[in-house]
Amino acid sequence: MNEFDTRLTADVLVIGGGPAAAWAAWSAASKGAEVVLVDKGYLGTSGATAPGGTNLLYLPPDQKLRDQAVEQRYKGGGFLSEPSWTYRVLDQVYINLERIEQWGYPFVRDEEGVPKRGHLQGLEYMNLMRKVVLKAGVKVLDHHPSLELLVDEHGVGGARGISRLDNKEWEVRANAVVLATGGCAFLSKGLGCNVLTGDGLLMASELGAELSGMEFSRAYAPSAAFGTITRGRLLGWATYYDEAGNILNADGNRGQILQRAVSEGRTVYAMLNKADTPEKRAILRRSHAVFFLPYDRTGIDPFTQKFPLTVRCEGTVRGTGGIRLAAEDCSTTVAGLYAAGDAASRERLMGGMSGGGAFNASWAICSGTWSGEAAAAYALSLAKHAGHRRLRAAGRYGLQRNDSEGPATWRPDNKELVTAVQQEVSLKINYFRNVPNLRASLDRLNALWGVAGSSARGDNVQQRVRAREIAAMTATARWMHTASLERKETRGMHTLEEYPEQDPAQLHRIVLSGIEQIAVRYDKVPV
Repeated sequence: MNEFDTRLTADVLVIGGGPAAAWAAWSAASKGAEVVLVDKGYLGTSGATAPGGTNLLYLPPDQKLRDQAVEQRYKGGGFLSEPSWTYRVLDQVYINLERIEQWGYPFVRDEEGVPKRGHLQGLEYMNLMRKVVLKAGVKVLDHHPSLELLVDEHGVGGARGISRLDNKEWEVRANAVVLATGGCAFLSKGLGCNVLTGDGLLMASELGAELSGMEFSRAYAPSAAFGTITRGRLLGWATYYDEAGNILNADGNRGQILQRAVSEGRTVYAMLNKADTPEKRAILRRSHAVFFLPYDRTGIDPFTQKFPLTVRCEGTVRGTGGIRLAAEDCSTTVAGLYAAGDAASRERLMGGMSGGGAFNASWAICSGTWSGEAAAAYALSLAKHAGHRRLRAAGRYGLQRNDSEGPATWRPDNKELVTAVQQEVSLKINYFRNVPNLRASLDRLNALWGVAGSSARGDNVQQRVRAREIAAMTATARWMHTASLERKETRGMHTLEEYPEQDPAQLHRIVLSGIEQIAVRYDKVPV
């Protein structure tokens, strides 16, 4: 075995740095487990939650209100969710938000002094979670991207990666691993956010874990054409214009105006002129400060000047697909491996329809809690310590340091391959879906996989991480298109031009496995 610059052992290893990872680490430590958390970013600012505010699925213990919420989600998700999971989330998020308040989060209170727990400011929330995690005794390794998992005949046994701080390798051995690394987005201005490449899906698949719900990956969020921030809620205050200055949303309905224009090569402009007083503008800036960063950097006043818009493919982030959960404790089909947050399939909660905030934010809290508790119980039940197991590295794709095993024609830091993959999840292919376009795109992705999944040169940390991310993006796109072609109907977020209606006979989940050759099976939804 190679000597590693940092070698640690623990009961539970948590991979990720967003809210799901933080809750998993705290929950596992609270159950008496020794926990290490590694993140490619910085716990407290990493992920999509920290830069802005987020709503939550928070309801008081009123049965009528909860029944209505469960029924609404069941129908909205195309009848693929399980109401029992929605009730569990409602119960758990209520408990955890009380914990957050006890830890010191400053919830706004109404006139009667009742805290409004349905909203969290991301930066305050995640800074608090970092403090809570560290106080629980978790060892946190920031800027330590994971490249591959460790495994033996008994299941998962930890992970290996590299430090961005000093370009040195690390290894953490643990009897249980929680993958909470985020989903996969295909931002068109490069890789963008460093957690949105699907690396957790690839690592799990290399161990034989199954994926589910990958066809529900059709979300495209609006963004300034010169930025990649996709928090589009504030665009509800905007008027849309075409290139000639004509108003496009005079009736207040944005519909598919932006998606159709971008797919046809036309430019849509916007201006936040519905925020017509200094007070309204100040409120918007306070509520979502990160939204305004690209405008401020380019010297544009979005309240008084028109700016060009585009859309960014958010893949599984605002979809529902991910690692298939085998049980209520967020375990997978691999012993000792658990999934949480956007890395996990959220079909049991959301069916075929997702979105931003609310359900997703609540899912992160709950799945993190459940996976952390279960991982701790599993790890502590094993007689053999992780440090004594005969483990091997499971990673393969994009990890080799020479060209001896594959015909790599792109260097891992070359943007050409990234652009080629992103073109295969364009609006014309992945939003306005039809069978011929999807099949042709999948053929091209399979050809790209011969490059993206092959060996990559370079010892530089950025080159090695980038090569792995490109492989993960390409694999995720292949899984998305495979599942989309398999679901021959329109349900939830998924549409198919040739099959515009929902088919009652297809009340099942589409489960995928494999990387080189992708296998498909159906998983019946419990009634």
